[in-house]
Amino acid sequence: MTEIGVELDCLEGVKIVDFTQFEAGPSCTESLAWLGAEVVKVENPTTGDPGRRLQPGKPDSDPWYFHQFNANKKSLTLNLKSPRGLEIVRELLKKADVTIENMAPGTIERLGLGYDEVKKINPGIIYCQVKGFGTGSPYETSLAFDMIAQAAGGTISVTGEGDRPPVKPGPSFGDTGTGMLMAISILGALYKRSKTGQGRRLQVAMQDAMIHYMRVPFSRTQQSGQAQLRNGSSRSSAALAPSALYPCKPGGPNDYVYIFTSRANADHWRRLAKAIGREDLIGDARYDTGPARGERAAEVDEIIATWTRQHTKEEAMTIIGAAGVPAGAVFDTLELMSDKSLAERGIMQTIQHPTTGAVKMPAWPVRFDGSPPRVKPSPLLGQHSAEVLSGWLGMGAPEIEALKLEGIVGK
Repeated sequence: MTEIGVELDCLEGVKIVDFTQFEAGPSCTESLAWLGAEVVKVENPTTGDPGRRLQPGKPDSDPWYFHQFNANKKSLTLNLKSPRGLEIVRELLKKADVTIENMAPGTIERLGLGYDEVKKINPGIIYCQVKGFGTGSPYETSLAFDMIAQAAGGTISVTGEGDRPPVKPGPSFGDTGTGMLMAISILGALYKRSKTGQGRRLQVAMQDAMIHYMRVPFSRTQQSGQAQLRNGSSRSSAALAPSALYPCKPGGPNDYVYIFTSRANADHWRRLAKAIGREDLIGDARYDTGPARGERAAEVDEIIATWTRQHTKEEAMTIIGAAGVPAGAVFDTLELMSDKSLAERGIMQTIQHPTTGAVKMPAWPVRFDGSPPRVKPSPLLGQHSAEVLSGWLGMGAPEIEALKLEGIVGK
C-alpha cells in the first residue's frame, strides 16, 4: 500500500505523558502526535484505556473506536496502584514537556499526581486537565461524557425542529471539540515556555468548551433578548430564503442538497434562478430581495425543490456550485469513506493495523506544504513499554523484564 501524507516534525522533541481515555483527551494528544510530538500513552496493564473496550479474557469487540483517537502514539503499560509504578511515572514526568489527563474528578490527585505535586518535580511542565465541569462550577465533581457536555453547554438546545424535542448533534463536539481547544492552548503554552521556561497549568471543562462553540446562537439571543429557538435545517432568518435542505432523487434518507443564498450577495439568487432554468424570476419584485422571498419562503422552497427532485444530490451540488451559489450535498459516512478524492488527497487514509487489518480513518485535515500528516496505526496495549522505559529512563532489558515479572509493567 502506498503511504499518503508526510511525517511532520513541527513538535519534534516534545515529550508528552498521556493519561487520557475515551475521546476528549485522546483527540487532543492525537493531534499533537500528528504534528510530531512523542506521545506516550500510560495505560492499565490489563485493559488499557477504557476506549479500547477490552474485557479480561475476551476478544476486543470494538477496536475501531480506539483506532480513531490514538493513531501515531506509543503505549506504555504501568500498574499505578503499585509504588514502583508511580515512581516510574514520576521519572517520566521529570522528562516530559506536557502531561494531560481526563480521568474522573479527583482521580489524578488521589494517585499523588496532581498539579502541585508534579510541579515540584518538573516546574517547566505544561500540566493539562480536561474536565466535564470547571473549577467553581456547582457540578464540578459530576461525571460527563460527550452528550452530557452538549446538553449542559447548549448545543442540544439549538439542534432539531422547533416543534419537537431537542436533538443531540451527531458529531462528538463535546469530546473532540474540547480536545481541539486544549491542543491549541498547549501549543500556545509551549511557545511561551520556549521564551521564558515557565510551565503552565491548563484546564478546560467540556461544558465551557461547548459554550465557546455557541457564539452564533448567543449573538441571536443578544439581538432578541430571547432564548435561541431550534430551526431544524431551515433558514435562521426570514431574510435568508432560500436557505434550506432540498430533496433530491432517488429519495433516500440522505438524498438532499443544502442551498444557501447569502443576504450579503444578491447575485446568489439571480445565479440560482438561472441555474434551475427560472430566469423568469429574475427582476420579479416578489422574489428579488431577501425580505420579499422570506414572505414567500414556502413558495420559494417549492420552486427549488421542484428542480432538485429531478437531480441527484451530486448533480445538484455540481450544477448549482458551478453557477456560483453555495451548495452542499448531504454525504453520509459510507459515501465519505468511499470518496476517491478524499483518499487521493490523504484526508481519508487507510492504514494497516496488526489486529484488524485495513482501517480507514480521517487524518488531520490541515495540509503542510501540500500534504496532510501521515496516519500511523494506534498502538497495541503496551507495545512500546520497553522502548519508552529504555529511551526515556535508560532502563536495560533485565530491569524491564523484572518489572514485567512483578506485574508493574504489562506483558
